[in-house]
Amino acid sequence: MVHQNVMREVKDYTFITLGLMLYTFGWCVFLLPYQIVTGGVTGLAAIIFYATRFPIQDSYLFINIALLVVALKILGLKFMVKTIYAIIMLFLMLKYAQVLMTDPATHQFYQILGPDQAFMSLIIGCSFTGSALAIVFLNNGSTGGTDIIAACVNKYYNLSLGQVLILVDLCIIGSCMFIPEFGDTLPRIHKCVFGLCTMVIENFTLDYVMNARRQSVQFLIISKKWQEIANAIGTQMEHGVTILDGHGWFTGNEVKVLCILARKRESVTMQRLIKMIDPNAFVSQSAVVGVYGEGFDEMKVKITDAHRKSLNLTKKEE
Repeated sequence: MVHQNVMREVKDYTFITLGLMLYTFGWCVFLLPYQIVTGGVTGLAAIIFYATRFPIQDSYLFINIALLVVALKILGLKFMVKTIYAIIMLFLMLKYAQVLMTDPATHQFYQILGPDQAFMSLIIGCSFTGSALAIVFLNNGSTGGTDIIAACVNKYYNLSLGQVLILVDLCIIGSCMFIPEFGDTLPRIHKCVFGLCTMVIENFTLDYVMNARRQSVQFLIISKKWQEIANAIGTQMEHGVTILDGHGWFTGNEVKVLCILARKRESVTMQRLIKMIDPNAFVSQSAVVGVYGEGFDEMKVKITDAHRKSLNLTKKEE
């Protein structure tokens, strides 16, 4: 058990680090050189940099320290340790990535896609950063900043991380309208529009990657070897199996139907196991909107005293 916990932690930190590297790559190579405004604390730090030339990594660190103090009680120490690790690592990665992307002669950032390619750079960069955030979240980590706010809300409410981040990012991106360094009103609007595009693409990618990992499926299996299949799934895949009684309309025979809920990523393993036992088994696989309970997701709905009172009234009426 101890060995499994250690390996799980090593896996989490490994993938968190890889996610942070991917985030730094997308942000410093594609977004920063074109002065593209993004959401999150990184985007807020970039806006401060554009306006005052104050180092991005320093603003990022100071803002995150303040948020960590506020979120410590809500998220717990274990989550916060990984968040602190991610903040420090991203601070260092942003610092040195900017050095690598700066031309020593002109002190300007390299634009690897060439000039006037801001929108293409935006699409590529946000695809990287959105995927990176999903990798970090899926491994019980956070890059800090508005991710901390999103994690706090997601802990208690059935709102996706992308939805929460959109609300926060709207406020950050809208602050572009108050930065004189961006020029007159039209250039500021241009920055805001680009910022909205980054918000949509990044959060769409974030939700897509996370939901693809969490998506569940339902199997209905009809087979003469139903007992062997149920035993194999229960022991080898450690899945619960529900056995339903069925009745064939055409044959009139009584049959057993196995009902199994599993993660989508387990589908191939499940099909292979069924085929090895009974190649002629009738199998129906369908996607489900959500599965809640042990081994799956938690129902994040708020129950108030008013709901409890309503339930008590209903019971009395019955």
